[in-house]
Amino acid sequence: MQSSTYAQAHYFMYNALITAIHAQSRPTVITFAGAGSQALWWLHGVAGSSRTIVEALDCYSPASMQQHIGYMPARFVSQQTAIDMAKSAYIRAIDLGYTNRPIGLSCTATIATDRIKKGEHGCWVAVCDDQFVHSYGLILQKGLRDRLGEEALISEVMIRVLARHVDVAAHIDLTLGDQEQIDQHHAINDDALGQLLVGHHTIVEYTQSAYQARPISNATILSGSFNPLHDGHRALLHTAISVTGKPGYFELSVINVDKPTIPYHVVRQRATQFGMPSLLLSRAPRFIDKAQLMPGSTFVLGYDTAIRLLDRKYYVNGNIDDMFDQIAHTGCSFLVAGRRMEGQPFQLFDIESVPTRWRHLFETLDEATFRYDISSSQIRQGRFLPPSM
Repeated sequence: MQSSTYAQAHYFMYNALITAIHAQSRPTVITFAGAGSQALWWLHGVAGSSRTIVEALDCYSPASMQQHIGYMPARFVSQQTAIDMAKSAYIRAIDLGYTNRPIGLSCTATIATDRIKKGEHGCWVAVCDDQFVHSYGLILQKGLRDRLGEEALISEVMIRVLARHVDVAAHIDLTLGDQEQIDQHHAINDDALGQLLVGHHTIVEYTQSAYQARPISNATILSGSFNPLHDGHRALLHTAISVTGKPGYFELSVINVDKPTIPYHVVRQRATQFGMPSLLLSRAPRFIDKAQLMPGSTFVLGYDTAIRLLDRKYYVNGNIDDMFDQIAHTGCSFLVAGRRMEGQPFQLFDIESVPTRWRHLFETLDEATFRYDISSSQIRQGRFLPPSM
């Protein structure tokens, strides 16, 4: 029987390989259940682990596993569970702010313990990034190793899987029994939302619980944070569609000027508020960015947003001409609705406040056409403005 000396010997054998892994500087969240902790220890045991390890999670209880992947798996040690763990770890890396080629690495395993197990010993290891999801299964030969030996072999598999994924060659033979072999599966990661957050897509449509990258043009766009979405947003977009005659979308930028990227789970939570019209998720925080991304579109603004758009303090040297030049070049325009600001009467946007050469880009909705006096911030705070006199 291979004993704990197996683990010690192979730790030293893997030092050079782990050093090469750290040199790749791929931020990795590691998650494991049942076995795999040696892999984390080995990675930390070699200098430079902070360039690789972002976070690690040991899902040793059912409650921990359920919280990690969002459901209670019928079988903990399965290919699907390992894949979902790796995907969740990858998303966690994004939410921690690591959007430059993050990785999720997972292992779910059952190994020798202080009682006899009727089932097989073995593991599934999976790795996920913005392009691929790879999974590897191994059934262990019972009695060939003790618990530490099985733990060490599974940890070896994790290290080798990570090395392969970051294009580092492992010049070490994996010691398997005559009846043991690794089952490999490879797939494309089709998570369009994750690819948006790491910058591979610039715009994604959310509809019917699915995310899909697609180009958008000649549309009616209502942008906002939608925290929460309310009837005023819906009514404004429907009114705007009737004016423009263009198909309508809500739009939420996952990045904002001078603010961190909105976390994956927050974006996903907000997206569930939307049905039809559907939601666009973009990497366009400014209207000049949105115009370039969605040419020929009409952007629907509230009074306060339009005022900020024209405020020269938001532009270098107070020059708004370059911004409007570029927006005009894309064929985009603005439709502005009035709004009641707190402590003030209902405000209508005055097109005369726009420099003459850019007034053709603006159209207004009068009070009779659209008025809605509830805002998302008031809903979050549990308060509403009283009716206007």
